[in-house]
Amino acid sequence: MLPIRLSRRYPVACVTVVVFLAIFLATPIHAAESPVPLAPSGIREALQNSWRQHPSFRATEAQLAASNARRDAAARPLYNPSMEFNVNDEGPDRTATAGINLTLDLSGKRRVRREAAEARVDQATAEARLTRRDFTRQWFAGWADLLTAIQRVGIGEQRLALVDRFADLADKQFAADDVSGLDRDLAALARDEAQVQQSQLEAEQADAQARFQAVGGAIDQTTSWELPTNALPEPSAQQTGSREEQPGWQVARSAALARSREVVVARRNRVADPTVGISGGRIDYGSFRDNVIGVSLSVPLFVRNSYGAEVIAAQADADAADAEVEKVGLQLDVERERAISNYESSRSAWTRWQASRGTDVERRASLLERLWKQGELSTADYLLQLRQTLDTALAGAELEARVWRSFVEYLAATGQLERWSGLEGTP
Repeated sequence: MLPIRLSRRYPVACVTVVVFLAIFLATPIHAAESPVPLAPSGIREALQNSWRQHPSFRATEAQLAASNARRDAAARPLYNPSMEFNVNDEGPDRTATAGINLTLDLSGKRRVRREAAEARVDQATAEARLTRRDFTRQWFAGWADLLTAIQRVGIGEQRLALVDRFADLADKQFAADDVSGLDRDLAALARDEAQVQQSQLEAEQADAQARFQAVGGAIDQTTSWELPTNALPEPSAQQTGSREEQPGWQVARSAALARSREVVVARRNRVADPTVGISGGRIDYGSFRDNVIGVSLSVPLFVRNSYGAEVIAAQADADAADAEVEKVGLQLDVERERAISNYESSRSAWTRWQASRGTDVERRASLLERLWKQGELSTADYLLQLRQTLDTALAGAELEARVWRSFVEYLAATGQLERWSGLEGTP
């Protein structure tokens, strides 16, 4: 505790400030949890390049341009003036007039249409963000699957080398009458099985490479990196975010807002807009000539069609959109909890797997071979335990990919994926 010395020379206000500072300094400061750190710069740069070169980027830009153009069109006046020329030459008189007509928007149709179009722009913007987020999820999933497939092929090559070496050693031991022919054949069968399994792993790598290239992934650039799995942060309840930050909810909410504004548009369309016209000309009646001026007013009568069904349909669409917002909100809440739980469990499993001594393939293989040579292990037991060791290594590579997929899903469900990947605020 900080010592405080009071003096009569200090006024009461100064004493109060000193006491406040002492309490403030003595109170422990709990810093707010920092958000998830950004992805490595090389990964973010590769992702941004893939996004800008992918057809989805161009499609998104075109959709945004189209929605902005529709908003600009909705902001323009609804009606253009029309010119009218009339010549009447019947009987002894001849009349020639010219006029202009204009339908007046007295009910505010232009304003409500502009507002509805602005809501559609917001919806297109949210859909663009959702497309960008989904692309990011696919890109990272494809990248993690490809690196995992490469690791599994490497483990398979290690397995093939070990089994092939063991098969050669079994041939030599059989020639020296140290093992039976059954053991030699068992080692040869294990080698044939390893070759078949290796071809399957290579096929899986080709599939993973094709999926990654489908999302614009650069194979030569990204396969040289390692998965920084050990640097992934723990899931935090303070970073879950709200549903309002999710692009899926924003799409549903902006669509509902647009639908509600279209109800207003449908109601305004039931109001008849008058057309006002003014004309002028000349009338000739024999040798008599005179100027004529006319004013006209016409109002459509919504008798045969009152356009009420359009209002009912628009209101039903708005109600459905509101229900969709509630459904999306519930789905996002469930998805957020599921993503946090999956990431936490997969990350814990990865930590336990790394701490296990049984995941060291080289150490286990050397130990098993020594025990087999000493006669403490039969050939069948040696191959069984070696297979278990290599299967564990293959499962570890798959577990690492699952950690990354669950981490990306966790970031997407908590609204942190775009910032983490460096695509936040980009087109």
